[in-house]
Amino acid sequence: MRWSTPVTIPRSKWSISHDDRLLLLGSCFTDEIGALLTQHGFNALSNPTGTLYNPLSIAQALNDHLPFTNYRFIFHDGLWHSMQHHGSFSHADKAVVEQRCQEAAAQLTEGLTKASVIIITFGTSWVYEQEGRVVANCHKLPEAAFTRRLLSVEEIVATWLPIIQAYPDKHWLFTVSPIRHLRDGLHANQISKGLLLQAIDRLVELTDATYFPSYEILIDELRDYRFYAEDLCHPSTQAIEYIWERLADTFFSDATRAIALQSFKAYRFSQHRPLH
Repeated sequence: MRWSTPVTIPRSKWSISHDDRLLLLGSCFTDEIGALLTQHGFNALSNPTGTLYNPLSIAQALNDHLPFTNYRFIFHDGLWHSMQHHGSFSHADKAVVEQRCQEAAAQLTEGLTKASVIIITFGTSWVYEQEGRVVANCHKLPEAAFTRRLLSVEEIVATWLPIIQAYPDKHWLFTVSPIRHLRDGLHANQISKGLLLQAIDRLVELTDATYFPSYEILIDELRDYRFYAEDLCHPSTQAIEYIWERLADTFFSDATRAIALQSFKAYRFSQHRPLH
């Protein structure tokens, strides 16, 4: 008797090994997978410009990483903010914010140049625009300061197709975050995720990009609130570890898995703090 609907994932035609340099960009689910990659001994750089949720902001990070003068800064609630960065970049001193953005841009440039595998996680199709440009974070500014709209499949594809084509020597791996954006409402969240799935499907058809079904694994295969955190939006630790195992099954060779296991044991040992 089966208690879930397994998501069938074909074995990837290419693999990820410890010889690869990996760059991960996207939603906070990206940080979870990036942390696991690092803990298992992989050379992975995750979100150097901060957490990004929508496809256009992620694309902006790749297109605008240098020069960083393309960034917009705004002062609100005693802090300077970059509208293209996460709130962790904000500071009371504008020069500090600029310095953080410049350092992140250099880090992203190096990561993009050296990466052989780029993992992109789309979180939402809903975007907020200010002065005609999509922002990565609203930084708790009044809602009236922005125009909220839904991206189209065509817009996402038109934005990402030239980026993928500009780096034909890299493996592009796309996924959709299983984190639910309940603030949009359940119906709007489903529409948003559906647009992301259609856009990625189109990109996979037009390029050599690959899709990994993180969203479907949690929504369809696990399909139980015990696999969510207390907020009922984010996946639980068990769910993340399960998705990680499915990722390893898809992209790791037996030799890579063995090295990853040994690296993870070493990581766990390094985190151990003796009582005496």
